[in-house]
Amino acid sequence: MSTDENTPSQELPDDVSDDNSDDVEVEGFLHEGTVAERARTLPTAFPLPQTDQDDAAPDSSQTAEPDQADPEAPGSDEPIDHRAARDARLLASRNEGAVRITKAERNRTTRRSLLGAAGIVALAGFGWRSLLRQEEVGNIPAFLRSGFEWNDAVWSTLFDEGGLAPEFALSQATELRVNGTIGLDPELDPASWTLSVEGVAGEQLDEFSIDDVSFDAVAGIPTFDQITEHKCIEGWANITHWTGIRFGDLITSRYEEQAADAAFVSLETPDGEYMVGLDMTSAMHPQTLLASGLEGAALPPEHGAPLRLVTPLHYGIKSLKRIGRIRFANERPQDYWAERGYDWHSTH
Repeated sequence: MSTDENTPSQELPDDVSDDNSDDVEVEGFLHEGTVAERARTLPTAFPLPQTDQDDAAPDSSQTAEPDQADPEAPGSDEPIDHRAARDARLLASRNEGAVRITKAERNRTTRRSLLGAAGIVALAGFGWRSLLRQEEVGNIPAFLRSGFEWNDAVWSTLFDEGGLAPEFALSQATELRVNGTIGLDPELDPASWTLSVEGVAGEQLDEFSIDDVSFDAVAGIPTFDQITEHKCIEGWANITHWTGIRFGDLITSRYEEQAADAAFVSLETPDGEYMVGLDMTSAMHPQTLLASGLEGAALPPEHGAPLRLVTPLHYGIKSLKRIGRIRFANERPQDYWAERGYDWHSTH
């Protein structure tokens, strides 16, 4: 059927209303009634399911006179407008299959959804409180401790003894923020500071004073620079310029025999308030340092002067400040944050 605005309009018979609000012209026929009834009167080239045989044929009284028929109607030389027939069938199908939801039904559905969600939240909260009331193991509920032990086993297996933390150019180094002062009270008295080194049985192997620690050397071993990323378990990180000696160099040069019989190393602050433990592999790692310098100068008190631990393969909670005692051990030693629920290895 042409849609050109210049197409002459057709005149309807006198017995057909010119009110088009309820009528539709499809394929040259004018039909009244529902959209479904109109669609059933389409040409047989596009048959539709019929619920009543009486509806199959159009009423001849509603068709246009032969001299007024649409040029595209059946029997003319022009092709049928297939698009119009298809659109009419789709429209009929949509109207017959539509599901109407009232406002009241919608409100009832919304209330049921809210009540269901509230029930799920309440159940989850009850379950979580029940878990937190479990007997504690190592200062945390048993189920959390099991998770930490599983994580510990995974990281112990995946730890690569030869793996190295990335190192950076000096120009990339940034100022290290101060975070944590446990074990740093009272203020450092250089004259009274000592570092005690003990064997597995607790016997003293060495004692160093402030004179044995400087920016250039520690226990007679020359220092060197290392620029690695210091990562905090809280989520922040700094690329940090350290100066120090390898912990492994101190061990092999003075305590090789004791280290051969030990599986762990314990480090504590002078007041014993803060302590960390390392397995021997981590202590001997080439990037694990005893640092006496930071950012090209002597280590300041707030960052652990005169000597601190640096472990770039572990989070910062392992990098103990102001070392007062080093002890070799056969059993896993105490660790300040592990006793408060954190992973003992704290590897990242």
